[in-house]
Amino acid sequence: MKAGYRQWLELQKYQANTVNAQMYRAGRVEEHHGNLDEHYATDRMASLVETLSYSKDDQRRNRPNPTKIPIEGDIFKNLVSYRDAVKRYRKFRDETGEDGFDAPAPGADESATAAGEEVGRRIGLERDLQAALRVEIQKLEPGLTITDDGAERSVESGFIDITARDSSGMTVVIELKAGVAGQRAVAQILSYMGDVASEEETGNVRGILVASDFDAKAKSAAKMVPSLILRKYSVQFRFADGQA
Repeated sequence: MKAGYRQWLELQKYQANTVNAQMYRAGRVEEHHGNLDEHYATDRMASLVETLSYSKDDQRRNRPNPTKIPIEGDIFKNLVSYRDAVKRYRKFRDETGEDGFDAPAPGADESATAAGEEVGRRIGLERDLQAALRVEIQKLEPGLTITDDGAERSVESGFIDITARDSSGMTVVIELKAGVAGQRAVAQILSYMGDVASEEETGNVRGILVASDFDAKAKSAAKMVPSLILRKYSVQFRFADGQA
């Protein structure tokens, strides 16, 4: 496991206990199934993710633990956590390259560099929004309780920004977009909702898409999905004496 992984996790605005949990789970997988970077070099960790797969049907059939990791208690929940940890490490490798944290190549095109910086600022803002919302989730909707242990839940389509449960016990998928959200953002959160519905084998999944605003196509698409609601965020500045 690369030394920069902890730093990358911290840059995601995760709480310290979440960072420690992700490091522990990735370390446990590496201890029993070999170096994660070698798995990444072989097949981008696809075989390892498959090894860690364990479905609700497997649970019903009392299928034994298919991994080398000793597990006491709920095999399904434990392997979901370990599989998510592996997918998160893969995301780290995808984003940071072979050396951990890539710098722009010498002589890189200025427009490409500027575009990359703009993407970086947007991603940074979305991380800040996520961190702030996790602290005050009740402001989004009274009765919401976060259920993802402080880190994005990994599903087939990607990583869900926040997974929660509402006052009625229904799973709520929350996706955050910095700026104006379009039709693609609606499609993305619907994919996440579908993945969660498949994993939990229930249709009781709602979605909340949060953005500064929504374009006409996003609004039209959302009208056809009763289980999806759109919510606008706004930023309030607070100022203090900088010389105090």
